[in-house]
Amino acid sequence: MPLAGGFVGILPALKMLDKDETNGVRTVLNFGELCAWGVALAFFGVFFGVPLRRQMVVKEKLRFPSGTATAQMISVLHKRDDPTDDGREETVGSVGSVGSVDNGLRRRERRADDAISEESESGSNEPHEDIAKLGDSEWATKLIALGGSFAISGTYALLAHFFPLLTALPVFGSYVSREWAWNLMPSPSYAGQGIIMGLPTCTWMVVGACVGWGILSPVAKHEGWAPGDVLDWKTGSRGWILWVSLAVMIAESTVSLGIVATNEVVALAGRIRRGRNESSEDVDVETVDARFLVPGWITWGGLAVSTAVCMGIMKALFDVPVYDTLLAVGLALPLAVLGVRALGETDLNPVSGIGKVSQVVFAGVMPGNLVGNLVAGGIAEAGAQQAGDLMQDLKTGHLLNASPRAQFAGQMIGSVFSIFVTAGAYLLYSRVYEIPGEQFPVPTAQVWLDMARLVNGHPLPEHVTPVAIAFAVLFVALPIGAALVGRSTSVHMKIGPWMVQKSTVQRWWPSGIAFAMGIYNAPNFTLMRAVGAFVASMITEVIVT
Repeated sequence: MPLAGGFVGILPALKMLDKDETNGVRTVLNFGELCAWGVALAFFGVFFGVPLRRQMVVKEKLRFPSGTATAQMISVLHKRDDPTDDGREETVGSVGSVGSVDNGLRRRERRADDAISEESESGSNEPHEDIAKLGDSEWATKLIALGGSFAISGTYALLAHFFPLLTALPVFGSYVSREWAWNLMPSPSYAGQGIIMGLPTCTWMVVGACVGWGILSPVAKHEGWAPGDVLDWKTGSRGWILWVSLAVMIAESTVSLGIVATNEVVALAGRIRRGRNESSEDVDVETVDARFLVPGWITWGGLAVSTAVCMGIMKALFDVPVYDTLLAVGLALPLAVLGVRALGETDLNPVSGIGKVSQVVFAGVMPGNLVGNLVAGGIAEAGAQQAGDLMQDLKTGHLLNASPRAQFAGQMIGSVFSIFVTAGAYLLYSRVYEIPGEQFPVPTAQVWLDMARLVNGHPLPEHVTPVAIAFAVLFVALPIGAALVGRSTSVHMKIGPWMVQKSTVQRWWPSGIAFAMGIYNAPNFTLMRAVGAFVASMITEVIVT
């Protein structure tokens, strides 16, 4: 809630507005108003995230690395098989957690039966004890790996706190580090995320970093288009290449969703012609019994009610017209799809960039209204953040055969409690510390504020528009190419002089989302993930095999 509700970005930015920029609206909120603000933002993203599960978790099987890691952790703690074993995604149980039979348990039982049979044939009288010892050995190995990884990661975090140099190693030389922000943050947690994300995704993130931070950033600075410090969001090349990143994400996500929507429309038309209510494909895709799914009337009814509540509260707090708030929510929902897709592929939800898109749009809808601009950005960020958090949880539940309906209920309960806890904590910190101040400078709030001022009085950074359009056009074509590859019935495909397996082409097909995230984040966020993915790939695909 502190992030999704804008308590570390939007609300401090509202406090930082000059008096002549507030249009007479009070921007410092009391406890009751803070709670009302939380209620306005806490729920519509959760309701909207529910229907995304079927497409992104069940059908597309996006990775959602943090959700996958959580499922693996739970499995280790409960001595279960790794839920991401080969075939696990395709054979997840047919019903939810209530009354379901865990496939991992069935596989273990089959192995046990085989072992018992072998032991009986060899004359052994203690097969059960041998299998128990084998299970204990596997458990001990996993526990040692877990404890060792935890110790290494914790040690690094502790050392990095006392020796900040460890968070930005100048592996490419001091000049490149100082002038162009090319550093390595050797965080074991970043490496772990890279292992989960996989080598192809991390590779395209590195390509994006090389293009954005290795080519576009120096060009923008040397040409005088972004004369400030490289890491400055307002005048530096980081703020300049941000627009290229957003153009790529919006282009690929829009086309990808358009392809999905077209396929669904075609399938629906076919069902209507055949007089069928549902296709066999749809029946086969869903892995959870309908009793454990969130009913449609709750999803769409809740979305309508939470949107209406948001409209009323924003009108009462900041005098934002109700139709503008409705437009902000309407814009936030497709942007949330963009964020969830990025999260599913890279474990990074570009909520800040999504908020910036909303700010750009509302600079035209409400010109000169900085308060309304910040509120619109906060609505977009909240929708993407809440939907993304729920999707990570639903990915965990999908791997472990949990009930989506129970998870949704838990998310709603947590959201309600978090409103009051977060509002109280924010008010406490605001009274004890100066925010922004030396101890809590809240740089995110400054970014929001600078962006609101920029879009309400200044154009986009110099010469960024043609570059952003060029990259957007390129990444419009790539999803279309990926769809054509998927439709191909050939097992092998000819690429130049080589014959390559179709599965390999699909695995390594350029990912616009990963490419854009490589541009959006500084290189030190990308490089260690790539290192983790590369090392894991070498171990699993070269050494082990």
